[in-house]
Amino acid sequence: MQTDHQAAREAECSAAGWRANAAHAVTHVVACGVALGVAAVVLGESAGAWANAAALVWIGATHAVIDRRWPVARWMRFARQAGFAQHGGAAHVDQTAHVLVLVVAALFLSAV
Repeated sequence: MQTDHQAAREAECSAAGWRANAAHAVTHVVACGVALGVAAVVLGESAGAWANAAALVWIGATHAVIDRRWPVARWMRFARQAGFAQHGGAAHVDQTAHVLVLVVAALFLSAV
């Protein structure tokens, strides 16, 4: 759910990088919002507007932070995974972090 331009620039420490990162995060939040809406209609229930808004803010903010790339790099250094990082492992850690964020949001919504 991002353009090649966003993917290439979202981690840059520049105004263009921040714009690309924000645009991608907003797109992701909109897609998740649509998914929540469809789920509410199909299942006939919802966690409520405030809970849904909180989950979407959590998803958007964490998605933007993860996509700055430094958290993934820092985690891989902490976990002593330099070899894995050099062979494309950062992309897998990045996606795992994104899925974890969605799981936390889903658990939150199911608990409220």
